[in-house]
Order: sequence, then structure tokens, then C-alpha cells
Amino acid sequence: MKQCLVVDDSRVIRKVARQILTELAFDIAEAGDGQEALDQCRKVMPDAILLDWNMPVMSGIEFLRALRIEEGGQTPIVVFCTTENDISHITEAISAGANEYIMKPFDREIIEAKFSEVGLM
Repeated sequence: MKQCLVVDDSRVIRKVARQILTELAFDIAEAGDGQEALDQCRKVMPDAILLDWNMPVMSGIEFLRALRIEEGGQTPIVVFCTTENDISHITEAISAGANEYIMKPFDREIIEAKFSEVGLM
């Protein structure tokens, strides 16, 4: 079973994402900010990361940049899931190593489609 790390400071978003991804046959881990996520990745690198942009302690973009220089950090498929929808944020995310970008609010159909596009399904 593939593992997905859901990184968001909103407990509600993590819960919704967990439910959707569990139905899509992923084992789920959660983190409330980028630093917590980076700490978890240093222990066990997930197959996929669903990543929020705006979080306390360490933002999603800061986490992504740190992840990509870690040993094994190029491996996870990273899908940003955020309210930041302007082209500059999307461009910055892709340049930093994001594989895909989806907007909140999301549903199962959106996550399933994006995860399929990047080869996770």
C-alpha cells in the first residue's frame, strides 16, 4: 500500500483528505506544518505528499525546498493543495519541485484525477 503524507495546519482538511485517500487505498500519515512533515520524511519517506502552502512554523514552499535536498527527497510525488491560485504561486511551486497543483476546496474526483495524472493510481 502506498503512503501519503497529508500536510496541512487545518485538522478538518487533514481529516477530509485522510478519508478520501484511504478510500483510494493509501496509508495516511499527517503533519500540521512543514517542519513536522520534514521530520516525518527524515524517518520514513512517503510515496506522495499532499501539501498546503500557508502553515505556521514552516510553509509548504519552504518544506518542499528542504525536502528536495534531503536524501531520497526527490522520490515523493508532491501535490500542492492550497487556496493560493495565482500564476506566480503555481510557477514557484513547480519550480521548487511540485509535481501537481490543486485548489481548495477539493473532492475525491479532483484528488483521484491528479493522483492518476502523476502515476500514483
